[in-house]
Amino acid sequence: MTVSANNQKVDVAHTLREKMAARSRPSGGPEKKSDLKEILLRLVGYMTGGENRSRFIQALIMRAIAVTCLTGIPFFTGQAINVVSAPGGTLGQLRGWISLAFAAGIIYLVLSIMAERIFSRLATTGLYNLQLDLFGHIQTLSLSFFDRQPIGELMSRVTNDTESVALFYESAVAQIIRSLFQILIILVVMFLVNWQLTLVALLIVPIMLFLTAVIERISTPAFAKLQEELGTLSGFQEETIAGHKVLIASRRHEWANEASDNYAGAVYDVASKAFFTSLLNFPVTQTMTMLQITLVLFVGSLMVVAGEIEVGTVIAFMGFAGLLASPLSDIANLTGTTLNAVAGGRRVFSIIDEEPTVVNAADATDFDFKGGHIEFKDVDFSYVPGRKILKHNTFQANPGEMIGICGPTGAGKSTLLKLIHLSERPSRGAVLFGERNLRKVRGRRVALHRRDVGVVFQDHRLLTDRSVFQNVALPLILRGVRRGEIGKRVRAVLGQLGLGERERALPTQLSAGEQQRVGIARAVVCEPRLLVADEPTGNL
Repeated sequence: MTVSANNQKVDVAHTLREKMAARSRPSGGPEKKSDLKEILLRLVGYMTGGENRSRFIQALIMRAIAVTCLTGIPFFTGQAINVVSAPGGTLGQLRGWISLAFAAGIIYLVLSIMAERIFSRLATTGLYNLQLDLFGHIQTLSLSFFDRQPIGELMSRVTNDTESVALFYESAVAQIIRSLFQILIILVVMFLVNWQLTLVALLIVPIMLFLTAVIERISTPAFAKLQEELGTLSGFQEETIAGHKVLIASRRHEWANEASDNYAGAVYDVASKAFFTSLLNFPVTQTMTMLQITLVLFVGSLMVVAGEIEVGTVIAFMGFAGLLASPLSDIANLTGTTLNAVAGGRRVFSIIDEEPTVVNAADATDFDFKGGHIEFKDVDFSYVPGRKILKHNTFQANPGEMIGICGPTGAGKSTLLKLIHLSERPSRGAVLFGERNLRKVRGRRVALHRRDVGVVFQDHRLLTDRSVFQNVALPLILRGVRRGEIGKRVRAVLGQLGLGERERALPTQLSAGEQQRVGIARAVVCEPRLLVADEPTGNL
């Protein structure tokens, strides 16, 4: 019995996880398998596009010159050793090569600092642009998006996923670019100095790249799964914390703990695999680097004994091998950061690419409200295609009338109010406000229309960190009403609703009925031309 019960609990938690994952998945069918290259280019585009392009090119030029100087250091060092080992070498020649090595090092240091400064600004700008796009686009999405999206999951995308992208911008992009330049320039110099030793140094590279590719193949889906599991865990935690009163009242503590353990366990399992595989890059690349240097030293020594090259050339190639292995190692070590950013970027872009369901009609016009009635003409509406919430709704509300809409839960009462408020748009038919079809209201006129409509929400939606006075005053502040006028109008409305002595209280210090009255006060304080209320007396 115990085993069966435990299995049942695990199955329930697994089912919950699947449901939350389904809710958090963007609309439009199953999750797409995004292209790694496409997401990377899109992320980098936020850093390098538009006004940032000229600064990015400047940083690339500085980086190329700096890496060229860095490559010159082992070459100059090798030439200095040749001077010392050669019978006819002079002190002046030695000083010349050493001076060139020092000069190359100083130029490399100065240009690297300048390039890093530009890249740091580009990283900050890229993250800023991405966050602006993400948050700004969220404001344009329709309510149906939020209906199917757990708030915790959405918060995970806005915070956790953007943080993984931020780490990529700050630590990976500049380093990867430097590494690519370094690999290219060093290979050119190595082939120019001695092509035989260059081929010897490159023997280890295919093995290193193969092992890195294997690790990446395992890590990529693991990091993508990790971001999904983190989002699911965040969604569950947000919903249980928000509904902790219900959990306490229904004595569901043990269930919540067990479900949380299952979610956290799933994150632990996936994270262990993802981070373990990515951490393998460091020992693999370090081992390959040491083998590469050893091989160059061995073959170079044989060539020196045979009289084919000088000792300084071997020393220079050992430096070249180290400079070649270093960027390969850096790229390998940044694989985890990059893959994590790609997984986060995929989830962020799934929101940015989300199309709002409430869009302007092709023949939308500017909206001038001149008063009048509300009329529904054969209106249909559905949140999910094929499942109509409203069917053939036709009615009229004239100025001065007070109309109540009754019906069972799920009948579409709240949806009617959303259509009037332009939070949603009908699937078919027309909603008229005066002589204007609300379906054709466009752009900023939507916000102007909403100013004419006062809304009392079913769940209050009060700002818990603001006082009663501040909650009611917020619409007036957004409209730019003078401070003295705000105080007068807010206190008048609160007095009418019996909340005059509660203006300094926080919403959490109020009863449900008092919170409901604060919501009513906020809706009427701007004296709207139309007032719509969703169960305004539910808690009174």
